[in-house]
Amino acid sequence: MLVPLAGAVALSVLLGVAAFVIFNREHDCSDGTLPLRVVASPDVQPALSKIAGTYTKALHSIDSKCVEVTVVKETSVKAASAVAAGKFAGDVWVPDSSLVLSRLESAGGPAEAAVPQPAGSIASSPVVLATARSSVAKLEGALTPSWSTLVSAANAADPDGPGKKVRVVALDPQKSSAGLAALMAASGVAGETGQTKALVGALKRLSGQVAADSAALLASLTVKTGGKVPIGVSSEQAIHTHNAKKPETPAVALYPAEGTLSLDYPFTVLTKDLATQKAAADFRQELSKDSALKVLRAQGFRDPDGKAGGALSEDKGFAPAAPKALPAPDAKTVATVSQTWSRLNLGTRLLTLLDVSGTMALPVPGTNLTRMQAISKIATEGLALFPPDSEMGVWMFSTHLDGRGKDWKEVVPVGPLTESIDGALRKDVLARELSTVQAKATGDTGLNDTLKAAYTEMTRTYARDRINTLLILTDGAGNDDPDGGVGNAEILRFLEETYDPQRPVSILLIAFGPEAQAGKKQMDAVARATGGEAYIAKDPLQVRDFFLQGMERRLCTPDCDG
Repeated sequence: MLVPLAGAVALSVLLGVAAFVIFNREHDCSDGTLPLRVVASPDVQPALSKIAGTYTKALHSIDSKCVEVTVVKETSVKAASAVAAGKFAGDVWVPDSSLVLSRLESAGGPAEAAVPQPAGSIASSPVVLATARSSVAKLEGALTPSWSTLVSAANAADPDGPGKKVRVVALDPQKSSAGLAALMAASGVAGETGQTKALVGALKRLSGQVAADSAALLASLTVKTGGKVPIGVSSEQAIHTHNAKKPETPAVALYPAEGTLSLDYPFTVLTKDLATQKAAADFRQELSKDSALKVLRAQGFRDPDGKAGGALSEDKGFAPAAPKALPAPDAKTVATVSQTWSRLNLGTRLLTLLDVSGTMALPVPGTNLTRMQAISKIATEGLALFPPDSEMGVWMFSTHLDGRGKDWKEVVPVGPLTESIDGALRKDVLARELSTVQAKATGDTGLNDTLKAAYTEMTRTYARDRINTLLILTDGAGNDDPDGGVGNAEILRFLEETYDPQRPVSILLIAFGPEAQAGKKQMDAVARATGGEAYIAKDPLQVRDFFLQGMERRLCTPDCDG
């Protein structure tokens, strides 16, 4: 019996030695350590750091060096800037969204060349609508969770829409990938449903309702303004993190009916060192294992394929099933829509020229208004669309209005709406002047002389950080200046010679009255000489659409007609 026993012992020892040799081959740290520095978006960094700790302790070996992974956090915006500048301090980058990479790609040049194709997604988190749990019942009937309804609710030119009951809060697409994904989703849906104009109005309003980050947005959902229920956009995982802090009123996720885009956390290897690239590939493989995915799911993330864990259960305010995915936008679309946001969020600098000539005292057929009252209503409607940080002023015009030979008079100088003028805010002074303006009974129009003076002034005082616009409100009776002055051909030559596409001052002309159509050809020529547009209003309420169309012109200036 001793021989068989001795053989068994020998076999056991041999197998043990073989296992030891295999283990040491895979965990050979004889040449020291190989550091791998991962720079990750702050939301996913804690989970990745936990996974990295387990991975490092397991002694994964590359070329006889054991890999030591450290994971540091950096916002995707700052990390992208570092990548573009060639100053990225890491070997692997995990931004929160491929949209960030698309922006770098669309930038071209060194920025585009600096970003290789990512090695897949390590996690996902759908971008959803969010509201306080206490508000869900109040939203029923007022707002169906969808991008289309959200656009309508935020549209500045639709005060009678869902926005009467709902206040939309956004994330800045320039600073937040969730905000950018929401913008891309809403833009795509708006294009398919014919809501492009409404989208412009929504983006204009949302520029003044942007939260600093997801945490601030979710915390604001319990703050009601004017009885309106707050609703915002957020990644699903950010809602999980917010609720994990046990706020008095937790947030819930509302899933857009059309589908949505997701943050996808692309694993992007930037190191050029071959050994470090091998280490990155090995760690990437580790992140695909169920043990790593379990850590990510526990922190409110989904798997790359949308699978959710217990953290995203129905009783916690989530829908475990993966939401419908909208098509991912390409780099060109991301760049175009991002530019739309940037241009619309440039400040406004607007000088309004208000016609007070004699014909403005005539009645408007079918109404109890004079042309002057109708134009004043148009001005009030339009100016109400602009945010408080706008700069505005008003001139009135009619022949010899401010002394012999001067057809214009500065009533309110251009400046910030929130600035005080003789103890009153400029916005209140404008409202007062527009509500009390009277037509000059014996005055002719004198438009061209006024236009030349105003355009010269707006060009001289051009503000680079704003959209500079000259708004003309008239009954469309034409220049009508018996004493001569600047003629129609002369004003067109002046505008064509003075207009500078590098310092564009555009003209938005709105006419209201029976003579307007007869003067439309000249109005169009005047506006388009500066990349602007001319409109004839049949109803003062149409001005909302006209101002939105004028805002749309911002997106193409100075190449709107090119």
